[in-house]
Order: sequence, then structure tokens, then C-alpha cells
Amino acid sequence: MEFTPSDTSSSGAPEPAAGPRRPWVVGVSGASGTPFAASVLRALLAAGEAVDLVVSRASRLTLLDETGIAFRDAHWRADLRQWLARGADGKPETFRVTDEELARVRHWPAGDLAAGPSSGSYPAKGMVIVPASTACVAGVALGLSKDLLQRTASVTLKERRPLVVAVRETPLSGPTLKQLVALDEAGAVVLPASPAFYAGATHIQDLVDFVAGRVLDAAGVPHGLYRRWEGELGRASREEEGPGARR
Repeated sequence: MEFTPSDTSSSGAPEPAAGPRRPWVVGVSGASGTPFAASVLRALLAAGEAVDLVVSRASRLTLLDETGIAFRDAHWRADLRQWLARGADGKPETFRVTDEELARVRHWPAGDLAAGPSSGSYPAKGMVIVPASTACVAGVALGLSKDLLQRTASVTLKERRPLVVAVRETPLSGPTLKQLVALDEAGAVVLPASPAFYAGATHIQDLVDFVAGRVLDAAGVPHGLYRRWEGELGRASREEEGPGARR
């Protein structure tokens, strides 16, 4: 599968709703899986949503290791553009990122505990953490609030806003399983970053987009990242074979 600029063009995307800005907070922790975060961010922006971005210190090391991109507070917009334009296969300039989309992103340094999302009075729609490391899971479950990412997650829970935690680790230890149960009981959606194959994936980007799509499903944000199951066995393989496929 080849990806072209039209795959993620914002043309036809809904206009942001009038009124006060109400963003989705996207937290990126240090777990492997920065392409998951990029896919979620692209889809939120394509849906016309505003985004507040919190990139943890550990995740910057992961991003540098997985993509070669250094995410810097002083140059975050240029670094974010480069990150979002990159395909899951490592190919640069796979996706087109517009100035209009980037204008709807607000970046908060992870060490800024006085940032807007640290307060329950800040008008956020909810939060997704993608990917979520086990250290992040533990911090949120225990209410540590050691950085802005954890603090915002705690605020999201106490304000009864949607919180989706896309944990990316395997195998899972007993303590982490208990902490995930605690998050579920507190009202969060625990969503393991587990791609599925029934949608007819032919490229690594398809597997990444499936996980990102499930994150957005849990948050209630419309998207077109993957083919949904309609109860028809073999549909994906027949569509790949083309119009001459046996019915």
C-alpha cells in the first residue's frame, strides 16, 4: 500500500465548533509505539478537533530512537510536523500536515505543572495516553502526578471525563495488571495496543491505524482509519482480489 498526501488531507474535515476551545489532551509516554501517537494525532486533527499535546521526557528518547526525530520545546511545531508526516514504515513525508491543522495544537512541556490541563477548571473534552508505559500506568493508578501527563490524567479521572489508556507492554506483570484494574474501576478505558488482522491489513501503517482507530472509538471521535467488521467472513480477502473474486 502506498500513502499519498490525499490520505490525510484535511479537505472535507469538519470545521471546529464555534465557542470556547475544548481540546482533547494527548499524552505520549515513554513506551515504544510513537507511530500510534502520530496516527491518533493526525486523525484528531482531520476530524477538526483541537489538541493539547504533552510529550513526556522519556517519550522524547523513544521518539528519537524510533524515528530519529528530536522533540524540542523551543521547536516543537516543526518537530511535530516532521513526526506527523512520517509513515509507520519510517518513510518521511508520507502524510501531508497543514498549517491549519498545526494551528489547532497547543503544546505543554511535561514539567509545567501549572499548565492549563493541570486544573479541573480547564475546559478539556478528555484525554488519551498513547502509548502508555507501565511506569505511566503505575503513576496514574497511584495518583502520583509526578509530571503534567500524570497530573492531567488524574484531573481527567476526578472530573469524570473520558480517559483512554493505550498500554503498550508485553508480558504484563502482576502489579501492572492490578494497576490496570484500578484504572478501569476509576473510570478509564484500558486499551492494549493490540492490532487486528480482520480489516485486511497489507501494510504496517494499517496495523498502526487500527490501534489508533480503536483509541478514537473509545473516545467517541469519528474517523476512517480502518475497515469495520460487518459480520461477513472473508470480505477483506475478496476485496483485495478485486471484482473478479469468487463470491
